[in-house]
Amino acid sequence: MRRKRAFAAVATAALSPENEGTPQRNNTMFAVVFVIFVWWFASFLERSVHRMTTRYADEPWKSARIHRLSRLLRYAVWVLGTLLVLNSVGINLTSIALVGSALAVGLGLGLQNVFSNFASGVIILMERSLKVGDFVDLESGVRGHVREVAMRCTRVTTNDSLDILVPNSEFINGRVSNWTLDDSHRRMRVPFGVAYGKPKELVREAGLAAAKQVSGVVETLSMRIQVWLTAYGDNSVNYQLIVWADRLLTTHPASTRAKLMWALDDELAKRKIEIPFAQRDLHVRSGVLDVRCSAIGLKTPGSAIAGPSLQRLRQTLLQTLLQTSLHDLGQSGL
Repeated sequence: MRRKRAFAAVATAALSPENEGTPQRNNTMFAVVFVIFVWWFASFLERSVHRMTTRYADEPWKSARIHRLSRLLRYAVWVLGTLLVLNSVGINLTSIALVGSALAVGLGLGLQNVFSNFASGVIILMERSLKVGDFVDLESGVRGHVREVAMRCTRVTTNDSLDILVPNSEFINGRVSNWTLDDSHRRMRVPFGVAYGKPKELVREAGLAAAKQVSGVVETLSMRIQVWLTAYGDNSVNYQLIVWADRLLTTHPASTRAKLMWALDDELAKRKIEIPFAQRDLHVRSGVLDVRCSAIGLKTPGSAIAGPSLQRLRQTLLQTLLQTSLHDLGQSGL
C-alpha cells in the first residue's frame, strides 16, 4: 500500500502544471517514475506467474519450469524497461561504454563476487541442470531441497527445515550431486552383519521381508530387492541390503535408512539370527590367572550357564584378562 502511494505521489509531481516550464526536469521525473513502475511490474509479473505452481504440487518438474520462467521474465522486464528509460531520456546507448568502464572498475574493487553469483544464477536458470524441488548434495556438505534460485544465492532447505543460502557460484565451480535430476528412483545400500554359522538363505529371506515392509521401496524387473554377501569380517559375516527407493524416500536418506534398519532388526530377531559384537581372544602364555565368577548372578558352581548369563560371564572374563595383562606389562616395565 505504501509503495502504491509513493508511486502515485511521484507521478502527480511529475505531471503537475507547475513543472510545465521545465521540460528537462519533467523528463527526469518521468524516467524515475517509469523505472519504479518497471521494477514493480516485473515483481508483480513474477508473483503472478509463480502462483501457478500451486496447481502442480504433485508434479515438481512443472513447478520448476514455472519458477524458471517467472524469474527469467522478471530479468527480461528489468533489462528492457531500463533500456527504454535510457532511450527516452535521451542517453545514447552507444555511450554506455562509459558505464561499462565504471562497472569494470567496480568489479576490480570487490564486486566481482556479486557479478559472478548473478551470472551463475542466470546460467543455472538457463542450463536447467538444477531446478526448484531438486534434492542436492554439495561439496561443502550442504544437503537439501532447492527452494529458490535468486540473483545472488540459492536457498536450500534441509530435512530439518533449516534454510541455507548458498552462493550461486558454488553450484558452477564446485561438485554438485543432484539426486533427482532425471530419474526419481535411486538405489540405496544398508550394510549389516550377522554371526558366523547362520544360513545365507535365512539371512536373505530376512532382508527381503524387511525391505517389503517399508512403504516406498520399488520392486520391478529392473529394480529388484537384493541381499549381497560382501565380506567375511573379524567377528561377523557382512551383508548389504540393496533396495530401490522412490522420490520421497530418496529425498530423506537418513530416515529411510533408519526405517530399513528397524525392519531388518525385527526380521533378524524373528529368525533368531544374532548380530554379533566385537570379540577378542587373549592367550596367557605364562603365569596363573585367578578368575572368580561370584558376581554374575550364578546360583551354584555346578549350575548350567546359558543365554545372558553366559554373555555376562564372557564379558567379565575379558575384563579380568585385560586388567591382568596390563598389570603384568606395567610390572615388566614395558
